[in-house]
Amino acid sequence: MKYLIIGNSAAGIACVEGIRQIDKKGSITIISDEAHHTYSRPLISYYVQGKVSAEKIAYRKESFYKDNGVKLLSSSSVVKIEADKKSITLNDGKSLSYDKLLVATGSRAFVPPIKGVESINDKTVFMTLDDAKKLESLISPEKKVLIIGAGLIGLKCAEGILTKVKTITVIDLAPHVLASILDSEGAALVQKHFEEKGVKFIFSKSVSSFSSSEGKGAKNIAVLDDGKKIDFDLVVLAAGVRPNTELLAGIAECGRGIVINHKSETSSPDIYAAGDCTESMDVSSGQQRIMALLPNAYMQGECAGINMAGGDKSFDKAIPMNAIGFMGMHMITAGNYTGETHCTISDGVYKKLFYSNNKLNGYIFIGNIEKAGIYTSLIREQTPLNTIDFALICEKPGLMAFTKEVRAEKLGGSHGR
Repeated sequence: MKYLIIGNSAAGIACVEGIRQIDKKGSITIISDEAHHTYSRPLISYYVQGKVSAEKIAYRKESFYKDNGVKLLSSSSVVKIEADKKSITLNDGKSLSYDKLLVATGSRAFVPPIKGVESINDKTVFMTLDDAKKLESLISPEKKVLIIGAGLIGLKCAEGILTKVKTITVIDLAPHVLASILDSEGAALVQKHFEEKGVKFIFSKSVSSFSSSEGKGAKNIAVLDDGKKIDFDLVVLAAGVRPNTELLAGIAECGRGIVINHKSETSSPDIYAAGDCTESMDVSSGQQRIMALLPNAYMQGECAGINMAGGDKSFDKAIPMNAIGFMGMHMITAGNYTGETHCTISDGVYKKLFYSNNKLNGYIFIGNIEKAGIYTSLIREQTPLNTIDFALICEKPGLMAFTKEVRAEKLGGSHGR
C-alpha cells in the first residue's frame, strides 16, 4: 500500500501511528510545506518567551520518521489532487501516486483587508514556528506592539512577548477577550489578569486603516473606526484563522471545512481528512462544525490511519474543548453553552456548567481545573443526568456521584461487581 499524508502536524503524525498499528510495511510519505521536524504549535508562544528552545517543542522524537519508515518531503507543497488518477502534483512539478490519501492541511491566519496594511514593514501573523521566529527578530524592549485579535492566538502572542517589549495594545471587534469560548463573566477574570501585567485592551472597535511615515521619527499609525489613532512599531495580525480546504474543492464535500464522517472519510473514495481543515459532528450540540483543537486532530488522524490501513475505527465523540494557561492562570472549556446554568465564583475561581434535556452540554472552568475530565466524560458520553447525583457533581465532582455499576466500569471492573 502507498499512503500519502499532506501535513506534518498532529493529525498527520497520528495518521502514521494509526497506519502502523495495522500495516507495518506499507509505504508512507508525508508532504510538509514547512522545513521543520514535527512540532507542537501551541508551544510557539513559549519559544518566543524563551521558556523552551525550538528543539524542545518537537511533537515527536527526532527518530520518529526513521522508526516508522516514513519519507518526509519538507518544504514541499501540493498544488493539485487528481482523485480519478489517484495522484498528486507537487509545487516542483513532480507527481506522486497513492492508494490512500490523508489531507491534514490545517488552517492559515486570516489577514483582514485593512487599508494600508501593505505599508507596514514590521508585521507578522502568529501561527507557525517560522512566524514565532520572525516575531522574535522584530521585538525589542523599546517597541510598542499592536495585536489585532483578542482570541487564543492574540493572547498567547501577548503572553509570549510581555516581558520583551515596551507596551502591548490588543484590539478586537468583540466585546471581550476570548469571545468564542468565554462568556462575559469569565472573560472579565482573564482580562483583569492580563491588565495587571500591563496589557491594554480596546474592545468593540476595529482598525479602519494603517499609515506609515518615513525618515527620522517615523511612525506607524492605526486609525480606528471611531477616528482614534494609535501609534505602534510592530503589528501582529491575529484576527482568526481559515481552514485550508482548497485542495479538495470540487473533489470532496466542503462546507467551512472539509466534511468528514466518524471514520475520517471524505465524500471522495480513498481520501481521508483530519484536523483543523475539517468539520465534523459535535456531539455536544448535534451540529456539524469546525473543531480546531489538537486532541480532536490527533484522534481524527489516528482514526484515519487505522481505516486507511484496513482496520475499523470510529471517532464519533468530538466536542469543542480548550485547555489553556496564561501566566499561571489555567482554564478549560468544553461543549456548548446552552440551557440552564450552575455557576460559582470565588477567589479568582470561576466554574459554570450548562445543562438541558437531562444532559450536560458544556462548561467553563477558570482557576481551578481539577477533575474537569469527569465533566468532559459526561458531555462526550451524553450521560443522562438522572443516572447520577448531579447536585453532588456540581459541587464536588467524583466517582461517588455515579452508580455502583458505572464506578466499576470506570475503574476497570465489571458491571455489577
